Amino acid sequence: MHPSFQALLASLEQERQDLYSLLKPYSDESLNQSPGPGKWSAVQVMHHLILSEELSLKYLQKKLSFNPTLEKAGWKSKMRKGLLKFYLGLPFKFKAPKGVNDEALPEFVSLADTMTRWESARNGISDFLEKAPEEYLDKELYKHPFAGKLTLSGMLEFYQHHFRRHREQIIRTIG
Repeated sequence: MHPSFQALLASLEQERQDLYSLLKPYSDESLNQSPGPGKWSAVQVMHHLILSEELSLKYLQKKLSFNPTLEKAGWKSKMRKGLLKFYLGLPFKFKAPKGVNDEALPEFVSLADTMTRWESARNGISDFLEKAPEEYLDKELYKHPFAGKLTLSGMLEFYQHHFRRHREQIIRTIG
């Protein structure tokens, strides 16, 4: 696996484990409690993050299944990544894309089951990156629903900013 992937994955995994440590003392009932009408519970926010990782992996696998011609990343890809980072840093609420929105989120699930599913999703991403040929490093392989085409490193950086945005939401929800 490319060292840049290892560093990003290690950081993502540490943040996931830190969140688990923070949430472990809470009951499953409190973690599944919505803070208000139309608002996600802490566990639902976590499932939104999990789904985004799972669907990203499915997208990558499907895209590569037909041996596409991949564009080399350039300044546009860097600009899209910067725009996405800025977007995720804004204090506004955004509508989640289909597949990772309200309809896809569970009503009630335990923290343990949530963490197991997240670990499985993360392992899938890790396995994919472990096998990714060196030639993919500078290619626009991932497609974010809002920002567009990014590199695999850009995808991992999206996961990090996405996680951090929603970690704050989780903390507000349980607070």
